Amino acid sequence: MEVVWTRILILILILVLICTWRMLNWLWFTPKRLERLLREQGLQGNPYTLFVGDTNEFVKMRTEAFSKPMNLFSHDIVPRVFSFFHHSINTHGKNSFIWFGPAPRVTLTDPELIKEVFNKSNDFEKITMNPQIRLLAPGLVRLEGEKWSKHRKIINPAFNLEKLKDMLPLFIKCCDDLISKWEEMLSFNGSSEIDIWPFLQTLASDAISRTAFGSSYEEGRRIFQLLKEQTELTVQLLLKVYIPGWRFVPTATHRRMKAIDREIKASLMDIINNREKALKEGEATKHDLLDILLESNHKEIQEHGNNKNVGMNIEDVIAECRLFYFAGQETTSSLLVWTMILLSMYPDWQTRAREEILQVFSNRKPDFDGLNHLKIVTMILNEVLRLYSPVIGLARKVRKDVKLGNLSLVAGMQISMPTILVHHDCELWGDDAKEFKPERFAEGVVKATNGRASLIPFGGGPRICIGQNFSLLEAKIALSMILQRFSFELSSTYTHAPITVITLQPQYGAHLILRKVEI
Repeated sequence: MEVVWTRILILILILVLICTWRMLNWLWFTPKRLERLLREQGLQGNPYTLFVGDTNEFVKMRTEAFSKPMNLFSHDIVPRVFSFFHHSINTHGKNSFIWFGPAPRVTLTDPELIKEVFNKSNDFEKITMNPQIRLLAPGLVRLEGEKWSKHRKIINPAFNLEKLKDMLPLFIKCCDDLISKWEEMLSFNGSSEIDIWPFLQTLASDAISRTAFGSSYEEGRRIFQLLKEQTELTVQLLLKVYIPGWRFVPTATHRRMKAIDREIKASLMDIINNREKALKEGEATKHDLLDILLESNHKEIQEHGNNKNVGMNIEDVIAECRLFYFAGQETTSSLLVWTMILLSMYPDWQTRAREEILQVFSNRKPDFDGLNHLKIVTMILNEVLRLYSPVIGLARKVRKDVKLGNLSLVAGMQISMPTILVHHDCELWGDDAKEFKPERFAEGVVKATNGRASLIPFGGGPRICIGQNFSLLEAKIALSMILQRFSFELSSTYTHAPITVITLQPQYGAHLILRKVEI
C-alpha cells in the first residue's frame, strides 16, 4: 500500500512539474526567446514585463487620450485612437514591436509587407481570440483553412453585385424612413439640431435587418440591443490580459455574456427554422441574404451527396447570421456618421456632392447605374475611409516560421497592421496626409495609392471583407437621399472626439444643424 501511495505522489509531483514548466515556458522563457530574436533583427520595443506585457501602459494611455476632446478641425486622430501604437513608433521607430500579454506583436507599416501578409493567409492566420470575445463576431471573420474556404464559397453568392442590386428598394425604404423622421423633427423655419449618430445606427440596423432577414429594425430591435451590450462587455475584456481558463470563472460579466449569447442564438434559430420551413413548403423566397445563404448551402450539400463535411450546419448558419447583424451595422454606420461630420466641416464639398447627386438623379430615387456615376461622392467616401477608417487596425498570428521581407518570424509571433497609421502616413500620402482632400482620389484609388496597399479599410487579399460592396452601396444610397433633402452644418454643441468601440465612433455623438433643401 505504501508503494502505491509513493507512486501516486511521484506521479502528482511529475504532473505538477510539467504544469509548472509549461506555465514558466508560456509566461517567461518563450517571450524572452522571441524578444531576443526580434532584437537581433534590429526591432525595438519595451522589455517584456511578466504576464502583462504592455497592457497596463496601453490601458493607461487609452484612458488618458479619451479623457479630453480634439481640436475641432483636426484629423490627426492617431495619437487619440491609437495612442500606445503612436507612442511606440515615436519611441522605437517604425521597425518596432509591442507586447500583448506574453505575445510580441510586430508593427508593420510598409504597404508591400502588409500586402504580403494579406495574400499569404495560410502563413498568417487570424489571431485566436478569447472565446468570450468570439461571442461578438463569430462566423467567417474568425475561421481558418478549409472551413473558411467552404463558408466563403457558400456565402459569396449573397454578396454578388447582381444580388445586391435586387436589394436596392430595401435600402431606399430604410432611408425614406430615416428622412421622414428627420423631417418631422424640423422646426417651423425648416431647421433643427439633431444628434445624427443614433439615427444612423438605426438606419444601418434597419438595412441589415431588411436585406438579411426580410424584417424591419423594429422586429430585430432586441437582437441589436443585445449586440450593443455584448460590444460594451467585449471592449472591457479587450482591455485586460487574457488568462487561459478564466472564462470558466462565473464572474458577473461572463454570466451576462453567456446569457446574451443564448438569447441571440434562440432568436436567430427561430428566424432560420421558420425560413427553412417556408422553403421546404415551396413558399416564394424573399431574395434576402438569409434566403440566398440557405439556398447556396442546400445546393452545396446536394452536389456532394449530403456528405456531413460539406455545407454548413445550423450552428454555422447562426454564426454567419450573427456576423451579418454585427458587421453590417457597425461598419456602415461608422462610415456614414464621419462622412456627414466631415461634409459639415467642409461645406464646399457638401455642395459639390449635392450638385452631382441632383445632376444624376434630380429628385428621383437613386438607381444602381446612377450610383456608379457618382464620382465626387466616391472620392469623398474614399477620403473618409482613409482618415476615419471604421476598423483602425488588423492583427495576424505567425502560423509557422516564415520570411517576411528582411524579417525572420517564428511561429507564435504576432503581426499588427495599424490601418489608421498607414492611412495617415505622410511618407505614403504626402505632407497633407492629415488633411481632408477628396481630390487625391480624382483618378481612382490605384492612382492615389500608386498601386500599394496603403488604403486598406476593408483589409485585403483573399480575406478582404466580404461585405465591402454591401457597405459602400448602402452608404452611397443613404448619402444621396440625405443630400437631396437636407443641408447640414456642425452644431455649437458638437465635440470632436473619435473613440474606438470595436469600430471608430463619435464619443459624444454627432450634433448637426439640419436644414431642409428645396429642390
